[in-house]
Amino acid sequence: MEENVKAVFISNYINHHQIPFSNALYEQLGDDYHFIQTEPMEEERIAMGWGLDAATLPYVVWADREEERCRKLIEEADLVFAGWTKRLDLVLPRLSSGKLTFRVSERIYREGQWKAISPKGLLAKYKEHIRFRNQPVWLLCCGAYVASDFSLIGAYPGKKLKFGYFPETLRCPQEELFAKKNTDKLQIVWAGRMISLKHPEFAVKLAGKLKEQGYSFELHFAGGGPMEEALKQEAAALGVAEKIVFHGFLKPQEVRSLMKRCQLHVFTSNYLEGWGAVVSEAMNSGCCVVANRQIGAVPFLIEDGVNGKSYPDGSYEAFERTVLELCAQPEQITVLGKEAYRTITEKWNAECAAQRCLEFYEGWKAGKLPEWEDGPLSAAPKLSARWSYNEGRLDGE
Repeated sequence: MEENVKAVFISNYINHHQIPFSNALYEQLGDDYHFIQTEPMEEERIAMGWGLDAATLPYVVWADREEERCRKLIEEADLVFAGWTKRLDLVLPRLSSGKLTFRVSERIYREGQWKAISPKGLLAKYKEHIRFRNQPVWLLCCGAYVASDFSLIGAYPGKKLKFGYFPETLRCPQEELFAKKNTDKLQIVWAGRMISLKHPEFAVKLAGKLKEQGYSFELHFAGGGPMEEALKQEAAALGVAEKIVFHGFLKPQEVRSLMKRCQLHVFTSNYLEGWGAVVSEAMNSGCCVVANRQIGAVPFLIEDGVNGKSYPDGSYEAFERTVLELCAQPEQITVLGKEAYRTITEKWNAECAAQRCLEFYEGWKAGKLPEWEDGPLSAAPKLSARWSYNEGRLDGE
């Protein structure tokens, strides 16, 4: 890697899911890497334990404090990562500069692709995305269904790549990690905000079924939210209150510590979950993840039956059936958990993603783009969250 490569990431704010990727770039580029933060973090995120002192990170620059410096950094950078920000005035000039730029995006039609027919919306998408289709601008898809949304409007043709969020990757001997999970009870963890789109009630209902079938288990909730009291009432009604631990909101490192003690992570969000970084965290913690396929991270990270399990269409019945099948063969939970750990430590991590981004830049400059079969920056297939996912294709295609 040439020493003078300059890279900039611009986004609304930096959080603990983005820091490892930025740290990896800083490790490679030193003071030639900067993260431009354009606004403060929301109070709700801070209350969830996401707050951090960005001033301790040597590469963070604030747009509202040093706007002219930020504009110059973007203009002079060899490589720019343009994430979500309201400050499009900082981003748009870069997209027509002829210099390599990665747009980093989750879904734009998460609530329904019918929104693509809105004339006002299409005009906005043309100004921000479509008109740069012939520029050296690639889309980094933070979710398996992002490519479909952007294909619908004709943006970034042939230039959509797999990406995501990369929480800190923890590495330790597998024997040590899995020794912590060797208990006489099945330890299950659910993590997130207790809101309707995340369906925490699925986990409580599952607890009732597991008790009914005589399984020895403990269910841990890491998080809080408006549904918490209702969940506690439902647990009492089902007679499983003593089997459920409500931990409340935990700091990221505390969530990881809890995951390390658990064998099974259940992720029950619906199709409105754009990415879902807890999938990476749970897999890195050696958990066997059972997750809805409509969640953005799931088709990218989970190979069904190899390093985890997924179920279709956000169906509770399919979710319950999948967990019960695993409970009937508990050794499989360990096998899948070990493969999950390997997936994150060997491929889906910040260091791999950063290295591939820099290799992509070098390849672009040399006129020969690198290609990867899987993992970060491999080609993103066009999938719909409302269809069944099957080996990277749409069923019926």
